[in-house]
Amino acid sequence: MPYDARVLLSGLYFGEAPRWHEGRLWLSDMHGHQVLKVDMNGHVEKVVEVPNQPSGLGWLPDGRLLIVSMIDRKLMRLDPVGLTVVADLSSMASYHCNDMVVNVNGDAYVGNFGSDWVGRLPDPANLILVKPDGKASIVAEGLQFPNGSVITPDGRTLILAETFGRQLTAFDINKDGTLTNRRVWADVSPAYPDGICLDSENAVWIPSAEDGGKRVLRIAEGGKVLDHIDFNQNTYACALGGEGRRTLFVLTADSSVPTIAKAKPTGRVVYVRVKIPGAGLP
Repeated sequence: MPYDARVLLSGLYFGEAPRWHEGRLWLSDMHGHQVLKVDMNGHVEKVVEVPNQPSGLGWLPDGRLLIVSMIDRKLMRLDPVGLTVVADLSSMASYHCNDMVVNVNGDAYVGNFGSDWVGRLPDPANLILVKPDGKASIVAEGLQFPNGSVITPDGRTLILAETFGRQLTAFDINKDGTLTNRRVWADVSPAYPDGICLDSENAVWIPSAEDGGKRVLRIAEGGKVLDHIDFNQNTYACALGGEGRRTLFVLTADSSVPTIAKAKPTGRVVYVRVKIPGAGLP
């Protein structure tokens, strides 16, 4: 189907972790060191500053916001008094922490880079589970840049983007939050999937951040490409929200390389209306 893409917000340094919550799109401006929320009229509000770069976002059952603090490798919680450390993940994350998904119980699944990735393939990395009380444990190892992830509506499956693995990887979620039955959900090569979202037909929208990756793809389990949308910048993350969860928000920028991204705020939030609504978490 044809798509009419519109710009909701511009002037970001580098947007990540878009989430639709309480009638607004929330996101991290990673290199701008702040979490923002924006309504469908483009009115933007700063939620909080995160000095060590924010990435993944999610909410506890009581409504408090969880934020991944990347460089110091911590999971933070926004309390009425300000940011509080939930867990220090530096002993389990070998480099900067990154995206995250939080389930209905408040269990947070946090990925990390593995190692400095600019100009080289990163080292394999862990996926870390953080319970609401701050207890952390490794639930998957040997991942190629664990990045954006989603949880199916029944709460039983986690689908993870392995960016440098060029695949989506699925796990069964046990009652205690641990993960089993690791499997390839879809080979998405040559794309480098980043921030992803799930729709009600169990298809996943992924940004196609390959060389010149200025599109998002709708992928079925097994890897079949069901649809795509082209943009005029590189795409890095997407989320389904808005009325009926039929608005696909896409975060775009000229580059993800930190020195370039910080030099000029080229990042945008672009949106299109789609036929199939969003489902699951986030």
